[in-house]
Amino acid sequence: MDGHRHGPGPEHDFEPVPGLPEPLPQGERMLWQGAPDVWSLARRVFHVRKVAVYFGVVGALQVAGALAEGESVREALGGLALLVSVAVLAIGLLVLLAQLSARTTLYTITDRRVVMRVGIVLTMTFNLPFARIASAGLRQHGDGTGDLPLELGEASIGYAHLWPHARPWRLGRPEPMLRCVPDAQRVGRLLAEAWAQSTGGSVRAMTVASADEGASRQRPDGQTALAGH
Repeated sequence: MDGHRHGPGPEHDFEPVPGLPEPLPQGERMLWQGAPDVWSLARRVFHVRKVAVYFGVVGALQVAGALAEGESVREALGGLALLVSVAVLAIGLLVLLAQLSARTTLYTITDRRVVMRVGIVLTMTFNLPFARIASAGLRQHGDGTGDLPLELGEASIGYAHLWPHARPWRLGRPEPMLRCVPDAQRVGRLLAEAWAQSTGGSVRAMTVASADEGASRQRPDGQTALAGH
């Protein structure tokens, strides 16, 4: 087995194997297990950076307006106390949500399926045999983390049950997604090869695009195809 794993914690106490509802059947091998990167999750799912920029712009406009009305620089900056307090509270809550989400999430890839154990308050486990996965993709970020969406070939899981572990804006046909996975290119290749070996499908050549740069050579939505029929 290879990958980043959580240490033992209370969220695993009820599990026979961390991240799995039951021990693996005889003959099935765990290939990788890991969780989202906290800071990548905070930036890309909970939008901490965008919120910080928003408060920065609002603060700058507030100071500019105060100066235009004749206040001194000291008075203008002094009026930012409430805004700064709200900004710190908002950003702190978002970072906390990212930390809780990462801590309570564990993705597992075996040679037969993908298992997603997710949920901050209510823990849910989604068992996705490779036979149910029609294709997989990769959206790599500039820091080496990435998202791996899984297109299901049959009835999908509700978007609300999956979020934030779902491909954004696919509300009609939700796609489970491994979010902000460290070393995403390697994990994506491992998933594609295991999927191909299990289903007899083909592994498409990967041209991984940086999502931070908004570039992609294969698909207009920024996703890179990993595997598909």
